Amino acid sequence: MNNSHDLRLIMESRIPITVIETWEEPRALKLLSKLGIQLALPVFAWSATEGLQRADITPSAKLAHTAEPEAVLKHIRAARQAGLYALCDFHPYLENEPLNVRLIKEIAMQAEDSGQRLILISHALRIPAEFKRMTARFSLSMPEDHKLLAAVHREAQQFSRDKGRKVRTDRDALNKLVSNLRGLPLEDARKLARGAIYHDGAITHSDIHAVNKAKFELLDMDGVLSFEYDTASFNNVGGLNRLRSWLSKREAAFQKAQADSPKGILLVGVQGGGKSLAAKAVAGLWGLPLLRMDMGAMFNKFFGESERNVREALQLAETMSPCVLWIDEIEKGIVADDNDGGTARRVLGTLLTWMAEQRKPVFVVATANDIQRLPPELIRKGRLDEIFFVDLPSAEVRAEIFRIHLEKRDHDSSRFSLAALSEASDGFTGAEIEQAVVAAGYTARARDETLSNAHIIGEVTNTVPLSITMSEQIAALRHWCQQRAVAAD
Repeated sequence: MNNSHDLRLIMESRIPITVIETWEEPRALKLLSKLGIQLALPVFAWSATEGLQRADITPSAKLAHTAEPEAVLKHIRAARQAGLYALCDFHPYLENEPLNVRLIKEIAMQAEDSGQRLILISHALRIPAEFKRMTARFSLSMPEDHKLLAAVHREAQQFSRDKGRKVRTDRDALNKLVSNLRGLPLEDARKLARGAIYHDGAITHSDIHAVNKAKFELLDMDGVLSFEYDTASFNNVGGLNRLRSWLSKREAAFQKAQADSPKGILLVGVQGGGKSLAAKAVAGLWGLPLLRMDMGAMFNKFFGESERNVREALQLAETMSPCVLWIDEIEKGIVADDNDGGTARRVLGTLLTWMAEQRKPVFVVATANDIQRLPPELIRKGRLDEIFFVDLPSAEVRAEIFRIHLEKRDHDSSRFSLAALSEASDGFTGAEIEQAVVAAGYTARARDETLSNAHIIGEVTNTVPLSITMSEQIAALRHWCQQRAVAAD
């Protein structure tokens, strides 16, 4: 993307107002100054602290009595001097300020004759309806990989000068770091690279997790999405062998962003059966950051906010790419009811459009408990690559789940009869097995005894599993998935 060329096209199209949402205000002003030279137009910049002054001349005198938002707009309207007028951080003065909104609209309406162009530069800005149709949005492109690599090299060279030794790394770890710095302004990317290098004088795969965490925090979108710090490996997942195999075959294609790169999967199954753990394990297996979108929490009581939340979440996922986007309990956000005013349909439309058009390496893992509520346009082939059914664990898998949870709590699994535990827990989900181990541990400690098979079987015996309390629903789910989904195990 050529920022200068694309912004010039907007100006030459005589669009009177341009909105640039960015954290890089100096970069935007520098771009406008260069554009002013090309177009032979003066460039002005305004801020609440400095008032209006020339941005393309140094030093530049401040124009008196222009610090107030209303005053600067009246000055621009009255002056009718052709030029580019950048208003920095003007967004607070548009909310509930009808006079400022009207003044901007009047400047825009006379722009054809005056040659004035307003540029609103803020980190975020909601365009008022009064002049929305006279406005264009422009986004500064993020640095390409070769620029990010050069920035990392500069930080490594500075470390060598400061510490008197070279930075240790290998090509694979370096490329991984660069790919995870994508979507950040160059200065922010340099800060994260500097932190990774100065931590231990090396760039290794162990740095990637910390870099992704810091990157997510820099983007300041917590609440719309959550960053999952603990991405379990498949060593901590019992069963799911077919899913493991499917993912292993497609990892290289996804990482290299090939033409037929996998888009994502839908995991359906019994509650507590391991869908969430499997979603985390996908990111762990592929070594990617995991973002979790809770569809139930996305809904907002204010009209239009749910769709905006989803759009912002999807944009952030693209910025964090390559990554895994876990859409948890997807049916909660896209299944309409009689009282949502059409919000669910709009959210579904937003999601489907993004899935069809986005080209960034974002692998979607959607989980659902009630597959029959999902609309057919979501689950048809082409939206996602495959539907996997996570059934109740088999006897062999139950034994493996017991082993995992016993060893996770520092118990020697060889002291236990895993086969007996598996037989006793027929019909239990993975979550129910874990809780049986936890409860048995409490019982053993209360009696001042060493945890044994008897403690665990006692807890299992006293538990009514979900497969009994919800037997009809589980039978219906299995029937639906027999012809429409692939068994994950």
